Amino acid sequence: MTTEDRTTSLPAQATARPGGFGAMVRRALFGIDPADTSFARRGFHGEAGPLRDRLERVGQTFVQGYHSALAEEQAGPLAARIDAEVERDFRGFAYEGAGMGLALLDTLIPGRRRRLALFLAGPAEAHNYIVHVGAGWVMARLPLSPERYLARLADPLLRWLALDGYGFHEGFFRWPRAVTRQEVPRRLRGYARRGFDQGLGRSLWFVEGADVERLPRTIGTFPLSRQPDLWAGLGLACAYAGGRTESEIAALLAAAGPHAPHLAQGVAFAAEARRRAGNPTPHTELACRVIWGVPADEAAAVGDDARRDLPPDRSGEPAFEVWRRRIQDVFSQRRLA
Repeated sequence: MTTEDRTTSLPAQATARPGGFGAMVRRALFGIDPADTSFARRGFHGEAGPLRDRLERVGQTFVQGYHSALAEEQAGPLAARIDAEVERDFRGFAYEGAGMGLALLDTLIPGRRRRLALFLAGPAEAHNYIVHVGAGWVMARLPLSPERYLARLADPLLRWLALDGYGFHEGFFRWPRAVTRQEVPRRLRGYARRGFDQGLGRSLWFVEGADVERLPRTIGTFPLSRQPDLWAGLGLACAYAGGRTESEIAALLAAAGPHAPHLAQGVAFAAEARRRAGNPTPHTELACRVIWGVPADEAAAVGDDARRDLPPDRSGEPAFEVWRRRIQDVFSQRRLA
């Protein structure tokens, strides 16, 4: 069986704690085997060691949050469970998994379909960036129209991050198709393909084992039109998931060349997401100081400031893209100063 064949089939074995008969049924139907996120199972590059352990733990924590949402769909108890069980550094990944779980239940289970919305409006509001990303995984698991699915998400700006989640899923679980053959789902059109590529770039941090020599070569095999968004996703993963040293991050910045502003935009996204969630980490601080030359709080402020007075979505250019471009422009102006 190939790596691509072993990907995302549902149902699969789950590991969440018992939470009533309904929860047991949901876990039986929709659970994900945590071993499916391991480097060995996925066929990712990277030798055993602390870096690989860290990146594998990210995947395991996502699954933990996902299973928590299947077991406890009420917003308050779900958030309390995640906060109690997951340490601060990795907590965002659990919220991302919970976003997928609640979005899946909203889509498939009859009756109340505001689980995700209530989670975002309540205890997950500080994690709204990463929860939207997690909600996008559902598009990879179910035959949904991306346009209709995005329209269900209330936030007109952050809903585009669901496409990041879609792209990450395809790179992580179907990398022979998405990375090696560079295929994009046919149902994605227009700007949605760019959001997808940001998530695909983020997945490369895992697929290539955060190898700063391999990553630029992999991105370089893609068409030039796709490379900026891939670099943006790579910057997000570098700063949010972390795992590399100062000299290695500096080498990545040098390799980005003309795409450095996009790499920096991803780093700013990561810094803003962590600051908003109250889960700052040394590796986010390091990435911001190397890429932006400022502390993480200042890099986060760039992203926050760029969100102000955004124009409404226009045909072909959503406000989300204006937000990203503003961050990139700030970085470019600072490099020229």
